[in-house]
Amino acid sequence: MRASGKLLWAYAACFYSLLYLPILVLIVLSFNDAPAIGFPIQGLTTRWYADALAGGQVMQALGNSLSIGIASAALGTLLALATALGLRRSPRWRGVMLPLLLVPIITPGIVSGVLMLVFAGMIGLPYGLWTTAFPAHVTWVLPFAFLTLHPRIEQLDRALEEAAMDLGARPRQVLSHVVLPVLQPALIATVLFSFTVSFDEFVRTLFVIGGARTMPVQLWISLQQHAGPFIPAMGVVIMLISMLVAALGFFISHHASARSLQPQS
Repeated sequence: MRASGKLLWAYAACFYSLLYLPILVLIVLSFNDAPAIGFPIQGLTTRWYADALAGGQVMQALGNSLSIGIASAALGTLLALATALGLRRSPRWRGVMLPLLLVPIITPGIVSGVLMLVFAGMIGLPYGLWTTAFPAHVTWVLPFAFLTLHPRIEQLDRALEEAAMDLGARPRQVLSHVVLPVLQPALIATVLFSFTVSFDEFVRTLFVIGGARTMPVQLWISLQQHAGPFIPAMGVVIMLISMLVAALGFFISHHASARSLQPQS
């Protein structure tokens, strides 16, 4: 192997070590039977997971994260679907809409959080889970949902819609009986991916959630108040939920893509 190849392998090893080693350390510490977070390992136990989920505040925060994640994913996907279909019919608006949709992604989270905090105060909107955090999550989820769904909509075969209209179907019938069934796997994958984006959101939520809590916010507050040994277990729970939902979304998307490439008999 050439020296350049060895150097690339060494770089890749360092990169993936820095990427995944902290996750491995977090998982190991979540099973460490020690009164404080850190090494050395004094034994293995699962009681920190029970302690992490035993408190009423943690379960309430988990419920808040699940509810706001589902609602944000559903609304964000619906808005992304409407926007993508609208741009498909009126492509001249792409030059305006695409940069606007990408603004939440390129804007730093702390800047977005401060702007939402100030804006809510200016209009007198009370800070809370559904009054301010939910709109913040929807604006954060929307561009990711659009970027996931837009390529699938652009690949739709217009001949299917034209054939349905030739047979007498109205635009609403074409949408409900032709377009949406074809897009169903992509819509499901987009909802699941959008849920993970909302479930993991922390910075914007911290500024506008008020007295309510989501799991990332609860983890931050618990770490500030008392860095108990159950903190790594809370982190693992958040990570597992996000990974399972994301894996399900990727599986559905991949399965739908593979099925679409199969020859029709």
